[in-house]
Amino acid sequence: MHITEAESQVMDALWRDSPRSAESIVADVTARQAWGEATVKTLINRLLKKKAIKSERVDGRHQYRPLVARENYVQAESQDLLDRLFDGQLAPLVAHFAKHRALKPAEIARLKKLIEDLGDD
Repeated sequence: MHITEAESQVMDALWRDSPRSAESIVADVTARQAWGEATVKTLINRLLKKKAIKSERVDGRHQYRPLVARENYVQAESQDLLDRLFDGQLAPLVAHFAKHRALKPAEIARLKKLIEDLGDD
């Protein structure tokens, strides 16, 4: 299942707090994006059709909750990026960011520790 960047804004609201009403989701998303209520409700409906979220009636109102864990979404999107841009290989991705973005000493230390820990396995 592919979740678009726009849909991920709704998912983010639900990952931070759920279950939530449509009104609560709209308020959250429109506070961060210059979108109207109709746009956010369209995104909610798309996510329902994709079975990324579900709706339950609680006290006569629809409440929405995610069916896709944030961790699973990040893993799938990360893998897709790696596959599309770097032929599925991690080293060229890290090299790209290291070359085109100044790494802070703390980031370099974290990368070194990660590589060291991976070597221990």
